[in-house]
Amino acid sequence: MKRFESLNYLVSHLNLTLQQELDIRLKRYQLDIKLWPVLFTLWQEEGLTQTELSKRCDVANYTMTRLLDQLQVQGLVTRHQEADNRRAFQIYLTDDGKALEQDLVHEAEWVNEQYLALLTLDEQQELMRLLNKINKIA
Repeated sequence: MKRFESLNYLVSHLNLTLQQELDIRLKRYQLDIKLWPVLFTLWQEEGLTQTELSKRCDVANYTMTRLLDQLQVQGLVTRHQEADNRRAFQIYLTDDGKALEQDLVHEAEWVNEQYLALLTLDEQQELMRLLNKINKIA
């Protein structure tokens, strides 16, 4: 099999390229690509536990601890201890974390548009449909 016939190679290569491009844009906000999935997830649903957040972001719990520490130092998230479980914390965005949503989503949309512009509208829709279909397997 050649690399341009390998789904794994093609998806991995595209993922790296997209992450590098978004990382450049996030640096303008003193953020990096590792923090993107956490913020993106919290903009959609706050109050998740660290364990739930780890699963949704596909990172190990100890990695999530470091990411949340970094976001907390930057004043973008807070941890609230659950009343019935002293070891569990719910994660919430601060006002500053919420305020970044519009700008950062715009940056991500810009990156998406740059790469999708190579395709027709029908091809873009088909690509998204197929990726969603494949990802439902996982």
